[in-house]
Amino acid sequence: MPRKFGEIRIVAGSHKGRRLRVPSGDKVRPTADRVREAVFSALGDLGGTRVLDLFAGSGALGLEALSRGSTHCTFVEHDREVATVLRGNIASLGLESRAEVLQTGHESALRRLTQRGGRFDLLFMDPPYTMLTQVDEAVATVLPQLLRVGGIVVVEGPLTAQASLGFPIVFERRYGNTLISIYAEEQH
Repeated sequence: MPRKFGEIRIVAGSHKGRRLRVPSGDKVRPTADRVREAVFSALGDLGGTRVLDLFAGSGALGLEALSRGSTHCTFVEHDREVATVLRGNIASLGLESRAEVLQTGHESALRRLTQRGGRFDLLFMDPPYTMLTQVDEAVATVLPQLLRVGGIVVVEGPLTAQASLGFPIVFERRYGNTLISIYAEEQH
């Protein structure tokens, strides 16, 4: 039986309107267009930023960032089938030179990235809602090694739980049963 796909679109930037494939079923919960639009409006200019998209799924958040001027995005996706769709989305936009896909779990990816010394300006954290607390703890311990000074973390989670990353929340909105929180490192 052939695998069915849904689609979402890039909201703005150099790839505005381009379609991304999304695996059907419950493996991926893509961020809705209006939510992505609100998040990116709150983030402002992304020119020259390096992005980490944990639990990337179809890659909608990281690819939107690349479309809006980010120079590079590292996508982390554990599921092999979903990672294949993600690679296809990157290729369909011609962004292979500005993207890296790590097909592994979040803890392994975080270890690998901190060992490499890679620093990011922006981190998207959109885990399965039931895993938010576990992911929050894993990310919080390595955040100082992952983020550049002034770095930003965008968390998409359920209304019933909130990440505690040790950074102040600078933006927070509810969209249905989803809570979007943007954390920014305090600059001294």
